[in-house]
Amino acid sequence: MGSGQVTSSEPFDFQGKHVTVAGLGVSGVPAAKVLHGLGALVTVVNDGDDERARAQAADLEALGVTVRLGDGDTLPEGTELIVTAPGWKPDKPLFAAAARADVPVWGDVELAWRLRGPDAAPWLAVTGTNGKTTTVQMLASILKAAGLRTAAVGNIGVSLLDAVLGEEQYDVLAVELSSYQLHWAPSLRAHSAAVLNLAPDHLDWHGSMEAYAADKGRIYEGNGVACVYNAADKATEDLVRAADVEEGCRAVGFTLGTPAPSQLGVVEGILVDRAFVENRQKNAQELAEVADVNPPAPHNIANALAAAALARAYGVPAGAVRDGLRAFTPDAHRIAHVADVDGVAYVDDSKATNTHAAEASLAAYEPIVWIAGGLAKGATFDELVAKSAQRLRGAVLIGADRALIREALARHAPQVPVVDLDRTDTGAMRAAVQEARRLAQPGDTVLLAPACASMDMFANYNKRGDAFADAVRELGSVDG
Repeated sequence: MGSGQVTSSEPFDFQGKHVTVAGLGVSGVPAAKVLHGLGALVTVVNDGDDERARAQAADLEALGVTVRLGDGDTLPEGTELIVTAPGWKPDKPLFAAAARADVPVWGDVELAWRLRGPDAAPWLAVTGTNGKTTTVQMLASILKAAGLRTAAVGNIGVSLLDAVLGEEQYDVLAVELSSYQLHWAPSLRAHSAAVLNLAPDHLDWHGSMEAYAADKGRIYEGNGVACVYNAADKATEDLVRAADVEEGCRAVGFTLGTPAPSQLGVVEGILVDRAFVENRQKNAQELAEVADVNPPAPHNIANALAAAALARAYGVPAGAVRDGLRAFTPDAHRIAHVADVDGVAYVDDSKATNTHAAEASLAAYEPIVWIAGGLAKGATFDELVAKSAQRLRGAVLIGADRALIREALARHAPQVPVVDLDRTDTGAMRAAVQEARRLAQPGDTVLLAPACASMDMFANYNKRGDAFADAVRELGSVDG
């Protein structure tokens, strides 16, 4: 962080200030418009100079915003503040120049935090390598079930700037935050926050696992009521210990086992709270049944417990936790059951784009015929395969980096039959599903949990999941 970074959240008067917005796109364009509306003298810098960027630039220039395309590295003269898109790497020359000039750098989350009114809704914030979106959506569902005006915002749903500046009045916000966003949000102070898990991801952006974890841990800084951590993931508890929080803020764990005092957990199929109850040494509050969680896979139960912990920290009654979880419907391509064909279940978890997510998905079923592969993004697969080997009936590999998974299977699961599809066209998914059907037996699950990104073959993980679902439905129609 440059020496010019501001860590207090004092009001900032934008009138007449020279503000540089780094990056057009999802966050940059709205930020530029908001800042211009507040009287700032806004310059937008952008690396790209394509047709879409030129159209966005024309839109902004019509308002009186200056736009520089094809030059995202030079600090405009007179800049007093940079507001950056979250994806811009900290090592960009623009930020080095800002540090030398003592110019603070904020992200869109920091900007939204600074622009909140005096009676602004508190934030219940969630981060983690996997499960963020689901947990925030569960949390919003629970808060709504309690009769609170809320929205899922941040990295999903409503933009934070819209939530803070729009006409809609909220009681509390359920906020998803990525490590990128947290890196550029020095003064964020949540009511309560959770880090769901930590596994290597985006290390090319952060530079190291330590830097990645430190940015995730920023979510706990200044928490007022509860820092929620994963009792099965010591790294998340370590982040709580390192955080500087408000007096009286508590560490609250969640576990898939029996909870200790100050934890939420599971007892005989019941989600229970031993954190937000009178006399937590002796008492526990029933919140919901495991069957109320959709789907009741282990990692999704963990998500539900984290959401429940944040809601309980905000004072939500137990009944609303149950009602909110029952009302929650997961997004497509997240351990979604597509169909049963010949006694075999076909499950789409195309969202499992890294090894940590795939491991959680594989832990939810057995026996499994696993469809995997794509762009590895620098990942290794030995640990994933070693942990999951006993669950595998077979594996069908697709995509550019499938050899890495094939080699890990050869090392750690030599008994598992592997089909290596040497093709990366979109039709490969149909062939993969047909090969998986050949390997599967009644009672098995054919699981698409690629552990890789999709862009070698598909526009995104949604398109990959759609291709899988279409191929499965084709199997069913042939049967029937």
